[in-house]
Amino acid sequence: MTETQEVLSQMNDRSREVFRRVVESYLETGDPVGSRTLTRALTEKVSAATIRNVMQDLEFLGLLDSPHVSAGRIPTQLGLRMFVDGLLEVRDLNDTDREMIDATMGRPEGSDVGGLLDKVGSALSGVTQGASLVLTPKHEAPLKHVEFVSLGHDRALVVIVFADGHVENRLFTPPPGITPSALREAANFVNAMAEGRTLSELQSVMKQQIDLHRQELDSLATQLIAAGVAVWGEGSDASERLIVRGRANLLGDDSAEEELERIRQLFDDLERKRDIADFLELADQGDGVRIFIGSENKLFSLSGSSLVVSPYMNADRKIIGAVGVIGPTRLNYGRIVPIVDYTAQLVGKMISDRS
Repeated sequence: MTETQEVLSQMNDRSREVFRRVVESYLETGDPVGSRTLTRALTEKVSAATIRNVMQDLEFLGLLDSPHVSAGRIPTQLGLRMFVDGLLEVRDLNDTDREMIDATMGRPEGSDVGGLLDKVGSALSGVTQGASLVLTPKHEAPLKHVEFVSLGHDRALVVIVFADGHVENRLFTPPPGITPSALREAANFVNAMAEGRTLSELQSVMKQQIDLHRQELDSLATQLIAAGVAVWGEGSDASERLIVRGRANLLGDDSAEEELERIRQLFDDLERKRDIADFLELADQGDGVRIFIGSENKLFSLSGSSLVVSPYMNADRKIIGAVGVIGPTRLNYGRIVPIVDYTAQLVGKMISDRS
């Protein structure tokens, strides 16, 4: 039995209903919920004093909190987590939301993958009125050719041509004193292993080969190869890209100053974050929608935001990216979850169809 199930099993029907009503009202309005409001909403007719006693017990358990002495109650982060895990009723995706997502994404067959995912971000932010996140996939087609191009004494370009015609390039700082012959030597060394391999496969092979052939390679060429490969390493310097849409949706005129500051902190964190893949925590989690509330995700520990995220897969059922929605902790989780789930499945299908 999980901790959530254990706590819920210890609560009687009245406590569970009071807790559920408080959370649902808070998610809808953002306001503290008082005992008198609950007396009109509960199926069981009880006094306001009885409800206050129940809410005090829930507060003792750490599930509710009172922002002011005379105010009603709001759920704590622990309370929201327990509600999401044990009491949340996830709706089916309604026709209106489905049609809005489909319409906003338009006719994806005329766009490249980057254009498609830009549309996905716009669709999610538009439908949910939150901010959307889209982690784009790495390009995993086999390689055709790699070239190093000098742009000056302290700048160089590595150009990678894929077998499907896709071209990517990255700027990096080469070792001092690089010569044209070292550039050619490095390119020849890489191309001898590149053709037919994916970028990730090439990285693994090259690390071994550099160690084996270090004596044969010019020292500058060795450094150039190592520097160029590092540019394509894992993390935010790789060919992954995070698309963020709908920031303005979180900055409405009715936002409290404290909430505005938290939102600014969130986007400052997003812009500074180096390891996007680690932030989404998808590598070891498998498929399915996941919900992170407040400090459960280290990126959101200061901003107090929630993230609803789902990975999408290619035709081989391999996770290659993710889509998600971020917003305040009082997101309408029951509606957002099926929207994110549907969008992730749609993106996976479109990418699979293209390949």
